[in-house]
Amino acid sequence: MKKKILFSGIMAAFAFQSVSQADVVVGVNVSATGPAAAIGIQSQNAMNLWPETLGGEKAKYIILDDGTDVSKAVRNVRKLTAEDKVDMIIGPNTTAATLALLDVLKETQTPLIALAASSSIVEPADDPGRRWVFKMPQNDSLMADVLIDEMVKKGHKTVGFIGFADSYGENWWKEFTSRLDGRLEVVARESFQRTDSSVVGQALKLISAKPDAILVAGAGTPAVLPEKTLKDRGYKNPIYQTHGIGTLEFLQVGGKSVEGTLFPTGPGVVARGLPDSNPVKQVAMDFTERYEAKYGPNTATQFAGDAWGAWIVADKAVSRVIKKGIKPGTIEFRNALRDEIENTRDLIVPNGVLNISPSDHQGFDARAAVMGTIKDGKFVYAGEQ
Repeated sequence: MKKKILFSGIMAAFAFQSVSQADVVVGVNVSATGPAAAIGIQSQNAMNLWPETLGGEKAKYIILDDGTDVSKAVRNVRKLTAEDKVDMIIGPNTTAATLALLDVLKETQTPLIALAASSSIVEPADDPGRRWVFKMPQNDSLMADVLIDEMVKKGHKTVGFIGFADSYGENWWKEFTSRLDGRLEVVARESFQRTDSSVVGQALKLISAKPDAILVAGAGTPAVLPEKTLKDRGYKNPIYQTHGIGTLEFLQVGGKSVEGTLFPTGPGVVARGLPDSNPVKQVAMDFTERYEAKYGPNTATQFAGDAWGAWIVADKAVSRVIKKGIKPGTIEFRNALRDEIENTRDLIVPNGVLNISPSDHQGFDARAAVMGTIKDGKFVYAGEQ
């Protein structure tokens, strides 16, 4: 079966030819351009590897680029639901775009698997809009727990914090500090904009507080700036980052200045270093080898793994709906598919084990987080936690 690729401005769509009305139609919205492109491109790379079936049925995938623009994401999804009559949506990559879609999903009764991180996307799960939303990336709370445990294990008593001056940084501050439970003292807090070209002032204030370690709560390449500045200004203690750094661009831009960085991550990012006892290793390695066969060594990322995991979730859920005799392209199918995604149990994906429920539309537990580090310009496993 051949693929057909269409381009229009910054919008790109691809679909399979010879599609019958019984095919499962999946609409996808990613940020292949714009500020979140480092994430969106990784997602789309994984989507290029998706099998041509879902649940044993032929699948049609329609992929649109929102340019990291919230209003464009809304227009894309309105088109996908109204004109293309999709059975489900996968994406967006950003929290703001996902939250902007809640009304559309509620109106059209279309299930969505988001590739954005914030827990606000799926909480509370019984909200009329969020009832239709699930997400692949781990909640910040899970990653914060792993990070704090690592800091305590290494004997740190004090920590400095510098995060994005937006919802990402604020949520990390909330999750991190609410879980300290007296084990660590935050002695300095600073913030910065994603577009800042200098954070010297913030770095000097952090250094003057003499913390045992510093956490940078940022994502993608902008997270390089505080770490590089701290090291340039003489800070010698450990620097931690969040799982949001897991892009190849972070490694390329950071270079030697980010060597030794510690960060929590999904197991799929560091699959080769996982012990054989890790329950996710086999699935994570299968994806890593498949991805790297196309894109080259050491190219698999958290975001690519999430996109592959979204296909696994959809595949299993669609299979269960098809067995009930419900045809794609109907509101009955979309409702049944939503219910079956919510009934996902013990499903291994590259970044963890999913148990989704009516009260938890994310579904990962502690098996979805390990500690990673940067060594020789690569993301590698940091050892047992």
